[in-house]
Amino acid sequence: MLSEKMLARLNEQIALEFESANLYLQMSAWCLAHGLDGCGRFLREHSQEEMGHMFRLFDYVNETGAQAVLRALEAPRHEYGSVREVFEATFEHERFITGKINELVDTAFAEKDYSTFNFLQWYVSEQHEEEALFQRVLDLVELVGSDGKGLFHLDREIGKLRTPGPGTEAAPAG
Repeated sequence: MLSEKMLARLNEQIALEFESANLYLQMSAWCLAHGLDGCGRFLREHSQEEMGHMFRLFDYVNETGAQAVLRALEAPRHEYGSVREVFEATFEHERFITGKINELVDTAFAEKDYSTFNFLQWYVSEQHEEEALFQRVLDLVELVGSDGKGLFHLDREIGKLRTPGPGTEAAPAG
């Protein structure tokens, strides 16, 4: 059975994962509106992955006999100055989420909720992969550039990336 504190923290993480999905979907729309189909497709896939993270938490809470409680979400930012700004924002957001996952793990440990502690290890691994993926994207932005012909190649290369699951590396589409 989940403590009230653990349940509140898990419900907050459910909301954060849902917000992440909305943020990446909105970023996808920005990219598509700016002719960046590869980046748009990549971010839409990542939005779907974030929904999977949300549902995984949602199911866990309900399986414990507690109730997942959803809250209203604010509309995500929808304007960016460049594709570089989009991906800098994704990287910073993933770092924020990593911090939240670490806080959740700390709470589970402090509450001696070892079942939840064990469940959260998947998220710890996932966040490592997420940060590595978006660092790779930022490295591509730096290497290829995000203006002129570089933008065309950048969009194509990002469009080839696939979002990894834990224990895998970001791999080009094949």
